[in-house]
Amino acid sequence: MGALSALWFGILTSVSPCPLATNITAISFVGRRADSPGRVLLAGLLYTLGRAAVYILIASLLVQSLLSAPAVSLALQMWMNRLLGPILIVAGMLMLGLIRLRVTTRGASESLQAWVERSGLIGALALGMLFALSFCPVSATLFFGSLIPLAVSHESGFLLPLMYGFGTAIPVVGFAIVLAFGARWLGKAFSRITQIEKWMRAATGAIFIGVGIYMSLVHVYRIF
Repeated sequence: MGALSALWFGILTSVSPCPLATNITAISFVGRRADSPGRVLLAGLLYTLGRAAVYILIASLLVQSLLSAPAVSLALQMWMNRLLGPILIVAGMLMLGLIRLRVTTRGASESLQAWVERSGLIGALALGMLFALSFCPVSATLFFGSLIPLAVSHESGFLLPLMYGFGTAIPVVGFAIVLAFGARWLGKAFSRITQIEKWMRAATGAIFIGVGIYMSLVHVYRIF
């Protein structure tokens, strides 16, 4: 269940509005210089690999650091179940839009765009790594508020971050395939995914709040 949850968090992160628009724009940008559908697809795969690798690296370092420090590890063992309930409630409220955070992100500079164009496939890999560091409110909530506590509670510094990274890759690879072999479908696919994402995010947010309330009642108030 932990691995499936991490995979789902990754998929939901990738199809959230801000990362989804960024992914499609980036793949379109790195693929426009490719001279064949195969190279467009390869550029999309390398962009996805770079993005997933950064997610895996950050999550692994955070989880391993938390678990390797004896005092922190002991405190987490004592308090994680109590903290996880409120964390899930806040994460669910953020996903449902009940709490709003204003986060501004800057696009790639002209020099970066020029470097990516000159670098070809290597530029696609670097662009994926760079854009992975640009967290939006929803993606930050899923990554720091959901994946990290889940990985810490399961003491998984690699497997769950790996599943999360794999989840973020699935939708992006799909769009790379669409761009490579049927660019005219891209707009329709983007519109459809955006509509589905709203329901996915709403359902996940409601589940987060429900599970968070239950865990708070059990581990904080000890009602059950």
